[in-house]
Amino acid sequence: MLKRIITTLIMVLAFAVSAQAADLKMDCNAIYGATNFHSQGAQLFADKVAEYTSGSVQITVHPGGSLGFKGPELLKAVKDGTLPMSDILMGVVAGSDQVFGVSSMPLIAKNYAEAKKLYEAAKPYYEKACRRWNQKMLYAAPWPPSGLFTKKPLKTVADFEGMKTRTYDKNGAELLRAVGASPMSLPWGELYSALQTGLVDSVLTSAVSGKDGKFWENLKYFTKINYAFPLNMMVINKDYWDALNPEQQEAVLKAAAEVEAYQWKQSSTSNDESLKILAENGIVISKPSKEVADMLSADAKLMLENTLKKAKKGFKGVIKAYGM
Repeated sequence: MLKRIITTLIMVLAFAVSAQAADLKMDCNAIYGATNFHSQGAQLFADKVAEYTSGSVQITVHPGGSLGFKGPELLKAVKDGTLPMSDILMGVVAGSDQVFGVSSMPLIAKNYAEAKKLYEAAKPYYEKACRRWNQKMLYAAPWPPSGLFTKKPLKTVADFEGMKTRTYDKNGAELLRAVGASPMSLPWGELYSALQTGLVDSVLTSAVSGKDGKFWENLKYFTKINYAFPLNMMVINKDYWDALNPEQQEAVLKAAAEVEAYQWKQSSTSNDESLKILAENGIVISKPSKEVADMLSADAKLMLENTLKKAKKGFKGVIKAYGM
């Protein structure tokens, strides 16, 4: 409590000085490398904010998690004001608030249109959850559809047995465990060496991540199962948000709306470009066989049913609003 009071007082003093100079400066934590489209979106947002506020709000983006925050601790870091702003992969913080795991539930959204519909249904619940964590969601955009990178082709149910798969959240781990694989949580920075040593032999992720990670050096196949379109959100600490005057807030929201629209289109564009690069580097790209697709669909349906039985009000509200 004392730490929170001290932090708040420091921020208030900083805001007071900034207000006199009509200049607010904030650091923004970006999880992914500078060439990733989510980090590029964060920089575009910062540029637009500077433009629309005539330079009175300056955001410095720090890509690659260089501020030292990358995982489940992100919500708390923004809540406490340790990070003024951050982008966050929602599924990673679903342990803090269940509703953030909606977009990474398997096979709920099977294409971009359905992913957008799910986002619109969930948005009020995301915003409410962010308020509980003393922050405001500015925008959110999806990763391209998650698929499976593997050493061998996935043609039958038996091909999943014993497969050591790196996943990005607990939803993916639960589904893969159900189909016979051995899911593993592993930081992205350790993945390349894990693939080389055989600690893992497969990865559940997007084509964009596969391209960024040069998976063709260790893996051979990419099966487009369209597992999910997991969302990344950009959030700001509520105390920092409240320090902006109404004109600045309006300008920030204008920038956020434009970047959100752009990032949804860029997600699809980045997916197409990445698939092309993967193929050029020898990755064999295919759709799942009927046997594999039917198995994944059945297990995903069962997983949703079981999740809803013990789900909290917000999660259930999203699924109902989405129409399932």
